[in-house]
Amino acid sequence: MGRLLRAERAVVFRALTDPAMIARWRFPDGMTSVIEPQDDGTFRVTLTYESPDAQGKTTARSDTYRGRFTRLIPDELVVEVDEFETADPSLAGAMTSTITLRDAPGGGTELVATHEGLPPAVSLEDNELGWREALARLEALLSRPETAPLRGDVRREPFPEEASA
Repeated sequence: MGRLLRAERAVVFRALTDPAMIARWRFPDGMTSVIEPQDDGTFRVTLTYESPDAQGKTTARSDTYRGRFTRLIPDELVVEVDEFETADPSLAGAMTSTITLRDAPGGGTELVATHEGLPPAVSLEDNELGWREALARLEALLSRPETAPLRGDVRREPFPEEASA
């Protein structure tokens, strides 16, 4: 899938790799996002459904995954591997997102994303819809950052259940 973004590649690259920026755009409609950078360079993302009757993959209303960047070429390439935190074997396994950035004719940045290794319980259609919604939010953030919806947060301390572990 692809998207034309009206921003320079360096700005787009930062939005793809900076946890504070990611928290502002990378979640499907109807969810909020909390990103917790980890000491080892990975990050933990919790997406929470706004609807009380939605069903999460990790808890009753949330999808949590751990991610890491496996390859970064500034302003050109982001490769990220994510894995859900779940006991459900149909949601297990590494998912790889590869995002390339190129100068677009006429200005801006062309973003092309591919996804590999989706678990069997995640439909290609749902994954694509979530990414399209997130990329629309990224486009809004980059074109008017002061008015882009902010429903994400970067958490620096552990979740309560981790603090007692």
